[in-house]
Amino acid sequence: MSKPIVAIIGKPNVGKSTFFNYLAGSRISIVEDIPGVTRDRIYADTNWRGRNFTLIDTGGIEPDSDDIILSQMREQANLAIAMADVIIFLTDVRQGVTAADKEIALMLKKSNKPIVLVCNKADNFEKDKQGIYEFYNLGIGDPYPISATNALGIGDVLDAIYEHFPEKTDDEDDNDIIKVAVIGKPNVGKSSLINKILGEKRTIVSDIAGTTRDAIDTYFENEKGKYVLIDTAGIRKKSKVNERIEKFSVMRSLLAVERADVCLMLIDANDGVTDQDAKIAGEAHEAGKGVIIVVNKWDEYEKTTGTLENYKKEIYSKLAYLSYAPIIFISAKTGQRVDKLFPLINHVAEQNAMRISTSVLNQVINEAIAIVQPPTDKGKRLKIFYGTQASTKPPTFVIFVNSKDLFHFSYERYLVNQIRKEFGLEGTPIRIIVREKTEKEANKL
Repeated sequence: MSKPIVAIIGKPNVGKSTFFNYLAGSRISIVEDIPGVTRDRIYADTNWRGRNFTLIDTGGIEPDSDDIILSQMREQANLAIAMADVIIFLTDVRQGVTAADKEIALMLKKSNKPIVLVCNKADNFEKDKQGIYEFYNLGIGDPYPISATNALGIGDVLDAIYEHFPEKTDDEDDNDIIKVAVIGKPNVGKSSLINKILGEKRTIVSDIAGTTRDAIDTYFENEKGKYVLIDTAGIRKKSKVNERIEKFSVMRSLLAVERADVCLMLIDANDGVTDQDAKIAGEAHEAGKGVIIVVNKWDEYEKTTGTLENYKKEIYSKLAYLSYAPIIFISAKTGQRVDKLFPLINHVAEQNAMRISTSVLNQVINEAIAIVQPPTDKGKRLKIFYGTQASTKPPTFVIFVNSKDLFHFSYERYLVNQIRKEFGLEGTPIRIIVREKTEKEANKL
């Protein structure tokens, strides 16, 4: 995919996330006045002058830091620079040129990529923009004064970026992409799985719980298709969410579920299904997303005859509402069966987006009614006049009946099972909406 990529680079706390959020048009990156809050590359698609491009927000670069997280942030920024077509070097006009700015400027010049130098926090525009002249000493070109907070001067920056975009190609606006959210509790192996798939250190991987704080999008393409992989912050129990930033991360993870077509629900084979797993999986189910249950660290689990089937039964007993979701056993560490994920992702995405014609649907409903008669209450029997599919993602069906009160949950579940039996719909929830009609109204249709 040749959509231009723009990376925002700079030392910590110069306003990269505020600038990124403004350009992206939504609050995607965590904004907090604590250096080092944004620790991974954060992606968003945006548009300027009719040209779509991908924006990357990066963790602030601390050139001389030996801190494990800060050093990995620097590595992530280097990866973003390598991927980018254009680099925005964001500085703080009020701080002036610092030693860190000089070192970052040297690093960026070595990349031989187009660089747009931006001086942020010129909030008093006429006064603060006088301070930009010092930034000519960085040898990068004309500095652009802006206020990301007040949205001043940003149009000029976007025009400068636009001038550096490579020539547009035919495949730039490809919408045939499956969005895959990797979800699960902390330290279950989400980042390790994405790193294994991509074959690079895409996200920071460490044994520190809560390392991945933002939901991070990565475009990926292989012979099976085109995907956006969303690595989410591990969702913790609310009682353990003490930091304000951690609370933002939980919200971000749930928003990642909302954006996804398919959710990979990772479970640690050694832990089995925990209460927290059930809560997280429930979020994907309630959101109507395609779900694949991925049991990670299967290489570490001690096995005997029948272990795999027994483990599946245990999962379905604890996640009964996900009985439609396929289960795959993998090892993100060794790569065991990781390649099997993509055919399954494609299949579940197709099932989640399946559309069934009204005539075929009603044939299945009528056959189901013939096998098991609808329930009665006080001598009044439920009548199902007809059904139609209202929407996809997930498949949602409207069933017209004589009385909503007679349409018991047990009979709804029976109809759903019959629809699954006929059409598959593996990996996706099914929604049923019940509407009342009189028999006269139904006969007019």
